[in-house]
Amino acid sequence: MKEYPIQPGAEPFYFEGSDIGVLVSHGFTGTTQSMFYLGHYLAEKGGFTVIGPRLKGHGTTPADMAESTAEDWVRSVEHAMEKLQTRCRKIFITGLSMGGTLALYMAAMYPEVFAGAAPINGAVFLKNPGLASLAYGLGLPETVPGVGSDIKQPGIVELAYPVVPVPAVRQIYALMGATQDLLPRIVCPMLVFQSRVDHVVHPSNAPFIFENVSSADKTLVWLEDSYHVATLDNDKELIAGELLKFIHRLAG
Repeated sequence: MKEYPIQPGAEPFYFEGSDIGVLVSHGFTGTTQSMFYLGHYLAEKGGFTVIGPRLKGHGTTPADMAESTAEDWVRSVEHAMEKLQTRCRKIFITGLSMGGTLALYMAAMYPEVFAGAAPINGAVFLKNPGLASLAYGLGLPETVPGVGSDIKQPGIVELAYPVVPVPAVRQIYALMGATQDLLPRIVCPMLVFQSRVDHVVHPSNAPFIFENVSSADKTLVWLEDSYHVATLDNDKELIAGELLKFIHRLAG
């Protein structure tokens, strides 16, 4: 299989700390750059062990992503989980966009592993007829314009692909559908973040997630000053602070 070089800034990261672990996942077409501030904050302020995997096919080239599947992305997160399991007594998971979708998927599939989950603008559906037609249509182009850098704060740019490979659109629809079906299996404490104005993931995802998980301990936090890539936007400190409190409360 062809090896693709990793873009500078898209490398996976790992901060060794306490026996409390946090897995942070970036989103669709994005990179670990979008999660580095949050990961570093949790390691520095909380002293936690934090891992930020690079999802397969991301941070390299769109051609690499076109060859990657939803199963590959799940495996990328599973490998990070397994690394945390070797040294951590409690593990939490968070993620942005599709990373939030993966956080939900993992919380449903591994209820014995995760002590809490915190999706940030996570998607279990997309209200985008154009993307839906790409997922299920025929005779399509290889790529379409990208979805990165939906950021309110001027001058901040997300490291993400400028285009989306059409095969990857089919894969994210498969992942969202599977995750939506799994929501009732989620029982761990939940902290759901959602930007009030989000041009990529419709904000109605958050109430849907909130209402359909089986968690008794759950909180929905609306982000009033950020667009989709909230972990790089005006509310990044709010997200980091709320997540720190959430983990401290549950870590024991």
